[in-house]
Amino acid sequence: MTTTRSTGKWILPQPKNVIDDDDFLSIPRIARTIPFGYIEDPDDTDMLLPVPRELRALEKAKDHLKQYSYREVANWLAKQTGRSISHMGLKKRIDSEQSNKRRSATLREWARRYEAAISKAETIERSRLGARKSRIKEKQEDDKESAPTEH
Repeated sequence: MTTTRSTGKWILPQPKNVIDDDDFLSIPRIARTIPFGYIEDPDDTDMLLPVPRELRALEKAKDHLKQYSYREVANWLAKQTGRSISHMGLKKRIDSEQSNKRRSATLREWARRYEAAISKAETIERSRLGARKSRIKEKQEDDKESAPTEH
């Protein structure tokens, strides 16, 4: 006996960590070679435009590196995108991205610590015995005057 009852509408779950084309930014050209995932801007030779298809494939390639060698992943990447990249070129790209990520995280942490130290120092200066508002204002004005100006 079969039923004629509808099973309803079933929607597939959407994949997580999907990268939109708008997430990729143009970058300045700083070397003679153009990095994988970018092309030269026809209007401005000093800027590189992102190629979303190649950059998405590069993100997948990073996941594949957990299981496969650089040589195998570079071959897969070349087949997927139609643009060649050597295994050493892929390794250099991955290593430089990781290095830049670590460096930026370190600099952000240092900035956070310096901001906390500055706020503590200002609190101590205000609360110390004999502090005067005029002296604090004079110091702030001196700091503003001694700051380098851009021309």
